[in-house]
Amino acid sequence: METILKSAKKTVIISPDKPTVVIGERINPTGKKRLAAALVAGDLSVVEKEALEQVEAGADVLDVNVGAAGVDEVDLLPKAVRLVMETVDVPICIDSADVQALEAALAVHQELAPEGKPLINSVNGEEDRLAEVLPLIAKYKAAVIGLTMDDDGIPNDPQTRFAIAKKIVERAEGLGIPREDVVIDCLALTVGADSQAGATTLQTIKMVRNELGLNLTLGASNVSFGLPEREVINWVFLGMGIQNGLNCPIVDAAKVRPAILAADLLLGRDDYAMRYIKAYKKRIK
Repeated sequence: METILKSAKKTVIISPDKPTVVIGERINPTGKKRLAAALVAGDLSVVEKEALEQVEAGADVLDVNVGAAGVDEVDLLPKAVRLVMETVDVPICIDSADVQALEAALAVHQELAPEGKPLINSVNGEEDRLAEVLPLIAKYKAAVIGLTMDDDGIPNDPQTRFAIAKKIVERAEGLGIPREDVVIDCLALTVGADSQAGATTLQTIKMVRNELGLNLTLGASNVSFGLPEREVINWVFLGMGIQNGLNCPIVDAAKVRPAILAADLLLGRDDYAMRYIKAYKKRIK
C-alpha cells in the first residue's frame, strides 16, 4: 500500500516495500521556548531556519505546527506553510488542532502546488473530530494521520487502539478517501509511567500493518519522556517499531536518522549499504 505525498516539485512514497520516510518534527513550538516566542511575535525566521536544517539532515517530509499560546493559528499557519513551501521542496505535514487553520493552510498549499498532496496531522476517533476533519481531507484530496484515541481517551490495550484505527479508515472510505491516504499513529506513551506502554504501541503497530495493511507514523520520542539517556531508548524503540511496520516516524532527523538508516539496512532495504554509507560520509564531511 502506497501513500503518496507531493510538493510542487517532489514526490515522496510511503510504503512497506520502500525505505523508511523521515518526517521532521522540529517546526513545532511544544517545549521550544525560542520558537514559541518567535511565533507569538509573528517572526517566522526560525521556521525558515529549521526547514533548511531539517532537509539538510535528511528529512523527507516536514511537519509544520505553529500552535503556541497567544498565536492566531488561522492567520499564522498558512503563512508558515507558504514560507516552508517556498524555502524547501519536500512535501509537508500540516499540523493543527484548529480546523479553520487547517483549511486556510490547505488553501495555500493548493495555490502553490495545485497538483500537490500534503499530509494532515491529524484526525482521531472522536466523533466531533471525524466530522470536522475528514470532509476537509476529501475536499482537498490530502492524506491524513489517524490517532488511535477517541472520546474515551487513549486506550491501554492494543485491541482497542486497533479498533479505533479501523473505525477511522471506515469513516474515511465512507467519504471517498482511499484507504492508502490514511496513515495511522498508534501513539507512544512514556514507559517511565507505564512499563507496558512501549509494548502496547508495538503490538498495535503490528496489528494495523498485518490486518489493515496501512502505513504507520509515530512521535517516537514520547516513549522516553522523563528518563535518562533518552536517545538510547528512542533509537532502540524506533528500530523495533520499524521492524513491526512503522514506516514514516515523526522525529528529529538530525538525531535519529542514522538509527533509521541502520534499521532499514538490517531489514534488507538498503542494497550493499549504499544509503547508510552515503549518509555517513555526508555527516563526516
